[in-house]
Amino acid sequence: MTSTIIAARLRLAVAAVALAGAACVPAFAADAGYSVGLWGDMPYAKAKDGPKIPALIADMNASEIAFSIYDGDTKDGSSKCTDASYEDAAKMFDSLDKPVIYVPGDNEWTDCHRTNNGGYDNLERLDHLRQVMFARPESFGKTTLTPEHQGEPGKKFAENVRFSKGGAMFVGLNVPGSNNNKVDGEKSCTHKSARTPAQCEADNAEYRERDKANIDWLRQAFDKAKAEGDKGIMIVIQADMGFDLPETEDTDESRLPGYDGYANLLDALTEQTKAFDGQVVLVHGDTHYFKIDKPLINATHLLANFTRVETFGSPNVHWVKVDVDPNSRDVFTFHPMIVQANAKASL
Repeated sequence: MTSTIIAARLRLAVAAVALAGAACVPAFAADAGYSVGLWGDMPYAKAKDGPKIPALIADMNASEIAFSIYDGDTKDGSSKCTDASYEDAAKMFDSLDKPVIYVPGDNEWTDCHRTNNGGYDNLERLDHLRQVMFARPESFGKTTLTPEHQGEPGKKFAENVRFSKGGAMFVGLNVPGSNNNKVDGEKSCTHKSARTPAQCEADNAEYRERDKANIDWLRQAFDKAKAEGDKGIMIVIQADMGFDLPETEDTDESRLPGYDGYANLLDALTEQTKAFDGQVVLVHGDTHYFKIDKPLINATHLLANFTRVETFGSPNVHWVKVDVDPNSRDVFTFHPMIVQANAKASL
């Protein structure tokens, strides 16, 4: 971000620092029904996706959503993790009329060690992302909301958020692709990377600490949703945690190296979903294929109250509208919103 934008956000952060870590309640009416927008993984190659973003923003602004949640990857995985890339993302989010909750993706920090990303220290990029994109407790957007944060503005875990509206809870967790920043062996450490073995050890220490914090925040969110009588809970992350990987009688590939960084969170999510009477939705991006399914299995039967939603992603620059009604059978109803101008541009 430019120094002017950063300074403005930091001034707001100082003014609101007393709110950090407290149960900040968004200024929402307790209405029965409303809509939410879901989007992410865009824009990638700016020459191709950049021209599509104005039509996307216009379509979302013309809708009646209360807010939107962006599930990570504000740039492609082959471009440099420059300071300007975060500034561009902030400008995009602030162009929406309604509040935007941002959940980080691997392209913003986890993968920045790659040589084609500029060979950065990816943990330094994570610190920078927190200082710039989470410098204040308020969301992005022309109008804002103030969720509860796990950490103070600009500090560790500030990106993990939660808030309730009209009988449903929303949770954002920093769970990125690339195995949740867990490094499995020397080959994955140095492949197309500027990392040293010491940096990979630091990555694994970071993974363990954040994984624990994510699970703590998730469990607390379920406890709070139960205490407040919420009928549904939506968890938003960036990573595709391996739901579509094959599972046989002998092998669950989602637990193999390359995906085992999600095992602890998946176990906690399954445990909490079983103990929750309402509907649970996990939203993610990462692999860019819109889908809605029920991939979690309890013994031989699916967990009926769990739904996975994967949002659109580049080159398909569209979004998903969610109608939320705690009095309805499923609480969350999903509508793929095809931006016609972008659909025609892809032909």
